[in-house]
Amino acid sequence: QVQVVESGGGLVQAGGSLRLSCTASGVSKFRDTTMAWFRQAPGQEREALAIINRAGDTAYTNSVKDRFTVSRDVPINTVYLQMNSLKPEDTAMYYCAATMIHSSKWYALGVDDFQYWGQGTQVTVSS
Repeated sequence: QVQVVESGGGLVQAGGSLRLSCTASGVSKFRDTTMAWFRQAPGQEREALAIINRAGDTAYTNSVKDRFTVSRDVPINTVYLQMNSLKPEDTAMYYCAATMIHSSKWYALGVDDFQYWGQGTQVTVSS
């Protein structure tokens, strides 16, 4: 049984930083998964922020590019999202997700392509 657990959310002032962590357990070959971070604000659709594939390649949505960095530590089945220069509009529930789908267009994988999801961690940025 695969479990994905996020941590690290909280309240931060605009301009500050947070690092989210995501640990996947029950995955036989974590190194073969593509992992991603999503977020969802109230009344809005869940959006993909950052994806890291099994080779360690990364892709970002434009709104967080140059501010957020995704990385993974394969031996401990963990993915991180370093968030810098946070803005009030970054306030949302942040989700980590994993997929065993292998695609040449891994950077375009969306919500429906990820099989395993965490429960989310709240990030609130005050102005």
